Amino acid sequence: MDEDVAEVRLAGGRNDGAVRSGQTVRRRTGDHTPAVHALLHHLRAVGFTRAPDVLGIDDQDREVLTFLDGETVGDRRPWPAWAHSDAALVAAGRWLREFHEASRSFTPPADAHWFGDHDDLRAGEVVGHHDAAPYNAVWRPDPTAADPGAGELVGFVDWDLAGPAAPVRDLAFVALTWVPLTARDVALGDGFSADTDRPRRLRLLLAAYGWGGSTAEVVDAVRERALQHAAGLRRAAADGYGPAVDLVAEGVADAFDRAAVELEADRETYLAGG
Repeated sequence: MDEDVAEVRLAGGRNDGAVRSGQTVRRRTGDHTPAVHALLHHLRAVGFTRAPDVLGIDDQDREVLTFLDGETVGDRRPWPAWAHSDAALVAAGRWLREFHEASRSFTPPADAHWFGDHDDLRAGEVVGHHDAAPYNAVWRPDPTAADPGAGELVGFVDWDLAGPAAPVRDLAFVALTWVPLTARDVALGDGFSADTDRPRRLRLLLAAYGWGGSTAEVVDAVRERALQHAAGLRRAAADGYGPAVDLVAEGVADAFDRAAVELEADRETYLAGG
């Protein structure tokens, strides 16, 4: 497993991050790791390849995953052009739908422990990714295209937050970060233009996913997720969790609260025609 290959720290990540060694990625393990590995093994078994494959645990007790070759957001802000493109938005929606379809046949281990608020898989739920944001996407640009947003979605990394939930909860986070439905100042900082047509992009995402419910259900789920993120960050910071302390100090929790306020104020705009 490339034990003698030099390790290079990969950009991004708020905690220990990850390192690349040859064609593998090494990351710290946790209580959730066996369940996540079972999910990733299942995805490969049913032919879903746009996720890392599990190769094992190394002698430093780190998980060893296959490296997804492509471009990532990393530490860049504003984000690269592809992260703002319609092509990437549609690709993310289709990826999520295909992943959910592959996940539906997954039976978690009896002792599965997930990062989320419950470990049992309940009626109507799937085991979702829950962090399929642009900063966890691997994109392969098309060097022959004039459009800087052209290319292919290789897959998503960072599966630590995977766990059981209603599919709309997973879809809500994709909408929050890709449409985007974040606070306007955050979206501007990420590189989206001030005149981004958010209602149009939300409709585009829902069509790509094949969403059969109402737009209102998704908008409400996005608002709920934003508020949950704000509250969760503050709880973790109060408990002394270092990355959360930093994020709260940087105003990230406040930004999620602002996103929820803006969504409520603009709700009818998103529902028009949908």
